[in-house]
Amino acid sequence: MSTSAPTAPGAPAGRPSASTAGLLRQARTGLVLLLAATAVLGLLYPLAVFGVGRLVPDRADGRLVTDGGRVVGSALIGQASDGGQWFQPRPSVAGDGHDPLASGASNLGPSSADLLATVEERRAQVAARDGVAPGDVAPDALTASGSGLDPDISPRYAQQQVQRVARERGLDEAAVAALVDEHVRDRSLGFLGEPRVNVLELNLALERLAR
Repeated sequence: MSTSAPTAPGAPAGRPSASTAGLLRQARTGLVLLLAATAVLGLLYPLAVFGVGRLVPDRADGRLVTDGGRVVGSALIGQASDGGQWFQPRPSVAGDGHDPLASGASNLGPSSADLLATVEERRAQVAARDGVAPGDVAPDALTASGSGLDPDISPRYAQQQVQRVARERGLDEAAVAALVDEHVRDRSLGFLGEPRVNVLELNLALERLAR
């Protein structure tokens, strides 16, 4: 004697029950939402961000600096300058110094004896290199930035280096000082931060001046 599963009251034979239909409806709604979110967040939004970035390609690409068609660095990342004929950046403890893959600070506090010793060592070295009294050395010549990759120095530190750079390159000191003045940027929006000089851009202008 054969038996068959009972059919839910009021549900025609061969059709899914109300609970099954509800599950199918929820699954369909979830799938539609998934596809919509994928299209908007995974395709349209990235394309929109890319399109906006193309409106300011210089900044979107990292403000790459070129010389003679060759990329020599980024205006956003500080790099070491070898030799007395160049303007020097701030000290760096990023890796072995100015390593973009090891950005970071020393994490030494103002009461650290190691930091104080390092500052005094730098003060003596910079004073001897630039021919200034130790007490006149610009503060940003003594301490590294939080990232170790600060591309800018203060106008005071740049002017401190003018005499040395002019002497090493055989240039007129007034011309080098004027070049520094031309590269001083004011505070962002007129009130954020401090006036600054981009070292890479200044050194490239210096190279063109010496040609």
